[in-house]
Parts: sequence; structure tokens; C-alpha cells
Amino acid sequence: MGAVRMRAGGRRAVPWVVLGLWVAALVLVGPFAGKFGDIQQNRSVDYLPDSADSTQVARVQDELPGGEATDLVLVYHRDGGLTAADRQKAGAQVAEIGERYRLTGTPKAVPSRDGTTLMYPVSSNQPGQDDEARDAFVDGVRDIADGGAGLSAEVGGPGGLQTDMSKVFGSIDGTLLYATLGVVTALLILIYRSPFLWLVPLAVAGVAAGMAMAAGYGLHELFDVTITGQSGGVMTVLVLGAGTDYALLIVSRYREELRRHERPYDAMRAALRGCGPAVLASSGTVAAGLLCLLAADLNSSSGMGPVGMVGVLAALLAMLTLLPALLVLLGRRVFWPLIPAFGSEPKTRRSLFAAMGSSATRRPVAVLVGGAVLLGALALGALNLPGTLKQEDSFTEKPESISASQTLAHAFPGRSSQPITVIAPVDRADAVLTRARSTDGVAQATTGRSGSGWTEISVYATSAPESKGETRTIEALRAGLDDTYGTYVGGPSAQQLDLADSQSRDRTVVVPLVLAAVFVILVGLLRSLVAPLMLLVAVVAVWGAALGIGGLVFGPVLGFEGTDPGLGLLSFVFLVALGVDYGIFLMHRMREESLAGAAPQTAALTALRTTGGVIASAGVVLAATFAVLTTLPLVGLVELGFVIAVGVLLDTFLVRTYLVTTASVLLRRRVWWPGRLAREPQPVRSERQPEPV
Repeated sequence: MGAVRMRAGGRRAVPWVVLGLWVAALVLVGPFAGKFGDIQQNRSVDYLPDSADSTQVARVQDELPGGEATDLVLVYHRDGGLTAADRQKAGAQVAEIGERYRLTGTPKAVPSRDGTTLMYPVSSNQPGQDDEARDAFVDGVRDIADGGAGLSAEVGGPGGLQTDMSKVFGSIDGTLLYATLGVVTALLILIYRSPFLWLVPLAVAGVAAGMAMAAGYGLHELFDVTITGQSGGVMTVLVLGAGTDYALLIVSRYREELRRHERPYDAMRAALRGCGPAVLASSGTVAAGLLCLLAADLNSSSGMGPVGMVGVLAALLAMLTLLPALLVLLGRRVFWPLIPAFGSEPKTRRSLFAAMGSSATRRPVAVLVGGAVLLGALALGALNLPGTLKQEDSFTEKPESISASQTLAHAFPGRSSQPITVIAPVDRADAVLTRARSTDGVAQATTGRSGSGWTEISVYATSAPESKGETRTIEALRAGLDDTYGTYVGGPSAQQLDLADSQSRDRTVVVPLVLAAVFVILVGLLRSLVAPLMLLVAVVAVWGAALGIGGLVFGPVLGFEGTDPGLGLLSFVFLVALGVDYGIFLMHRMREESLAGAAPQTAALTALRTTGGVIASAGVVLAATFAVLTTLPLVGLVELGFVIAVGVLLDTFLVRTYLVTTASVLLRRRVWWPGRLAREPQPVRSERQPEPV
């Protein structure tokens, strides 16, 4: 009896020990989680690879005298033409700015030919490299620059754009976290129909998010991993979405085991033994897919890989340790009012997924062909995707810096309002300047700062920023200068060009790696070659269909002028890794039923009936969390969230329910080839007893 009491006491102590360890861990890493937002880098050049021309230009510019300067452009505009009073007002405001701030040089007015616009370039070294000081300087200039009575006054330029982007990214973390928590809360209340139960997985998911932020800070400090506002926002969504999915599986199995075990501790042990392998395989698939992003050339993509991985692992660790501990300590009463009593049987109700599975297996060939045709037709919508997204079109709500840039583009049509920056060796600067001026598409070229062996040359194209004409000018400059003079060609438009080129290269490298990594994991879990291939074909079809729906919505419905260059790669990685998750839950249960001796069709329908509800709940939660990205003011994140959310819903309610089930029924035991389940079971022969002599 003493030994029994000791074992029972030990079981009761385990949840308290786990809870204590988590509290201690949070105390230790909490301060680091708070620094996660401070390490995010959101300049365009921070997304580019180190080898890109525009990256080298940005680095040299930082080292040049005045490299810490904040450059602004004040734009005064009146549609009918500026009046004398307008010019006097603009001059007085610029003078006031010079009195309040330490400017580099005296700002000079540049009027447009049509007399509607007046431009004042303004620069100051006072803010230095401090982002908060820069934002304060830009906001102060904007407070002084004031139009009125038909006169518009806008502050743009590189400094204005950086401030606008920092404000957008600075608002993402809080907005995204609270919006995601609100969506998950509402869905958990609907799913659990309990006033208390939803709090437990939600609190654990919040703890996992904090741990992931601390781990992300550690990655940046220890390994210099690039963390952007995009990767930070995606990590938050991934932790809450994937963590809630794991919680749904564990809680569902735990509720089932409470009817079979008297002690909650024993029920939880049985639940973790039952669903633990599927959860581990699911998280491993997502982590492996994300790690493949390390092969990307783009800094933002290669940084998103490890950041997303630590997010998934933090969610996994919290849901496999902290969640079970809290549920065991709270006991059965946490399920009130639907408390699963020991020895009771769940209420039998008609299963929606059983009915859907039965309808699909009546005519499996027609269902499979019809579903494949539907996905193929939707994928054709990808041909309607708008072109590459320009920087000026990357905001859902136009900030002041973009509006100022567009005003300048209309007022100065003969030249670009945004310079192409050429960095040349000092001893070759004159030759480079002459060659640049003679390049097709160049309107003007002037020398600027010199230092550290380099000279800065500002080249203005005759075409608008980020237009096809300016792209040809950048390519002509690089072709005519790089090899002969050892120059670098950069600037905002060149950065966007390098960004698109890097994304194209990364797609050809990362996509095969993701498919290979996921395939290896599936083969190890399912002991088959056919089933993993079937799941991979399904998720790739879902990705194509989701992109196609995006092509039908982004331009015609939402009015987006372009598509983010990283949309294809990132949506592929997430949809393949996350979509395979649900395939793992379904096929793993189907394999269990087959091992127990069930016929192929029976195994498929039983797996769909038993896992369909949980998969549907998990799919809705994950789609809703990624859909939160569509509320943010950045077009790239809106597009990414939309495609992933639509893809998850297609995968949950069409592919898993109908196509994978019907394909499994049609393939019968061949779905497990070449494993032993692929062989037909041999009938048991009854040996005839010899007659007695």
C-alpha cells in the first residue's frame, strides 16, 4: 500500500513540477521576449542578399561622410498653379525647419515647368542612426510643413519612407497578436462550448508565443539571423495557429480517454501516447519545411526559416508539456458543462464527415476526377496575377511619403524623382560619370559624397521609378559599368529589381528541397511510397488553386497593382508543410485501422469519421489566424495571408475529405506499397487432423 501511495503521490507531483519549470523559464526569458520588436530590420536593403549590388551600395553609403543623414523632400503643390503667396509660405516654412533643426546645407527650391509644384530637398545629420530620433525629426518637419486652402504640403524622400514603414511595422506586432488572440478565442468557445476550457489552450499558446519571441531574439544575437517585420508577424500567427491545432488534437483525445480512465493523470498519459506521434510528425514536417528556407539567397526568406522553426517548436513544447499539466491539475471540471464521466459513453450523433465520406465512396472515380478538374480550373486564375509589386503600391493605405513621390512623378515627367545610385572607385569617378551620362535612358548624373575610396554618383532616369524603362536603364548601367570600372549600381528601384531576381532563384532551389524533406518524413511515418506521393500531389494542387483564387481577387476585387515577389515561395512552403499536417492525421489513423485488419474502404471511412471533426476545427482555426494578416496595411502580408487561408480551407474541406479519401479507396492496399500492408492478407488455413488409426 505504501508503494501505491508513493506512486500516486508522484503522479500528482508531476504536473506541479512541469508548471514550476515553465514559470521559472518565463521569468528567465521574459525580458528577452520584450526585445523582439527592437531587433526587426525593415529597410528594403535588409531583405536583400549580401551579394546584391544594391546591398553593397547601401553599405558604402553608410560609411560615406554624412552617411547617417536623413534625406527628405518637401513637396508643395497646387493644381491650378502655385501663387506668390504659396511660394512665400513654403519659403517661410523651410526657413523655420532650418532654424529648428541642424540641416546640411541650405535647401534650394526646385520648381516644376508647369508651375504647379515646388520641391525642397532637405537633409540633416542630427538624428544620426537612431530610428526614434529620425522618426521624431520627420514628424517635426511634417508638423511645420502645412498647406491649406488648396495648397498641399507633403514630406517624402528616403527618410520619410523609412519613417512611414517603421510606423507600419511597429504597429504590426501588437495589432497582429491581439487580433489573432481574439479570433482564436471566438473559435475555441464555439468548438468547446465551455466557459472555461478555451482559456487553457489560449493561455498556453500565449506562453508559447512569448517563448518563441525570446528564442527569435537569441537567434539574432547569437547567429546574426535577419528578422524582419514580415517574419516576426508570420511567426506570431504560426505559433498561435499551429499551437491551437495541436491543442485541439490533444484535448479531443484526452476527453476520449477520460471516459476510460478514472484518474486524469492516467487519461492524459494515454492521450499523449495515442496522438503524440502524429503531433510530433506534424510539427517535424513544418519545421523541416521551414528550415529549407535557409538555402534561400534572400535574407528575409533565409531568416524566416529558423524564426518560423523556433515558433513551431515552442508551440510543440508548450502543448506537449504545459497544456497537459494544466489540464490534469484542473481535472474533469474544466470541461463543464459537458464533463466526460468515467465509464460513460459519448452521445451518438450522425457524423457529418461519415456522411461526406459515404457520399464520396459511392462514385469515387467521378468525385476524384471532378475535384481534380476543379482544382485545375482554379489554378488557371494564377495567370491573372498582377505583375511585380512596386514599392509605391505596397501599402493598402497610401502614406504621405508615397503620395509625395507620386506628386513629383507627375510634376517632373522628364526625369525620375528617385535617383539610381552608382558607387564608383574615387580614381575612376570622372570616367564613370561620363559613361553614365551617355547611357540610354539617363536624364542627368551628378557626383556626390566621397570617402573610404568611393564616390557616390546620383543618376536620374528619363522614366518613372520602377517602370520598365527605368529597369532597362539600371540594367544598361550595370552592363556598361560593373565589369570595366568596378562599380555598384543600387538605389530603391535597383533594390526592388534585385529582390525579384533573388526570389526567382530561391524558388528553383527551395521548392525541390521542401518537397524532398517532406517526402522523407512521410515515408518514415507511413512506411509507404505511394501514400506520401499522393499527399504531396494533393498539397501542390491546393497551392496552385489558392494562387489562382488570389489571381481572381487581388486585382479585380481588392484593386492591388502588383504581387509581392515572395508570395509564390512563402505560400508554397507554408501550404505544403501545413497541408501535409492534416494528411498525416488522416493517413496515420487510416494506417492504424489497416493494421487492425480493417478493409481498405472501411479503414478510409473510419479514419475520416474519427479525425474529420478535429481536422476541420484545426483547419478553420489555422485559416482564421492566417486570415488576420489580411487586416494589416501591407499588401504583401495581405496577399500571403489570403493565399494561405484559402489553401488551408481547400485542403481541409475538399482535398482531405473527398480527394485523399477517394484516392485511398481506389488504390486499396496499393496505397501502402511497398510496405507489408500492401499485401493482401492470407486466409488462415485450418489444418485437417489425421483420422485415428
